[in-house]
Amino acid sequence: MEQQLRNIMTSDVYTVKDSQTIQEAAALMSEHNIGAIPVVNNTGEMVGIVTDRDITLRATAQGEASQTRVSEVMTAQEIVKGTPDMDIHQAAQLMADQQIRRLPVVENGQIVGMVSLGDIAVKDQFDQDAEQALSSISTPSEPQS
Repeated sequence: MEQQLRNIMTSDVYTVKDSQTIQEAAALMSEHNIGAIPVVNNTGEMVGIVTDRDITLRATAQGEASQTRVSEVMTAQEIVKGTPDMDIHQAAQLMADQQIRRLPVVENGQIVGMVSLGDIAVKDQFDQDAEQALSSISTPSEPQS
């Protein structure tokens, strides 16, 4: 039985603009207990994603100040995204292949939801997909040169 991401995604998604500071993004993450926030432009189109890890490794560890702009630490190229009608098995495989724990769900360029491995894991019929994805994600990737 095919299940779509729209059936399990979180549709109440918090976003930031690329001109906001990492301190603002981190405060949102802390307030809502989330680890990733989609970055949108003025029309609401997703232009990137910033994670707690991005802030830590690309700003804090480099001695950057809390006033650093989100645009300086976000992932903007090759953003891995899903669509609301994507099959959950496909999404889990995509997350495993790309070694990501959270998948933004985009429709017509607009962020409409987020799916985490946890969202997939709590569905009994998909717990093996989540387990496989987590196993792949936890495998160290090759360092970039």
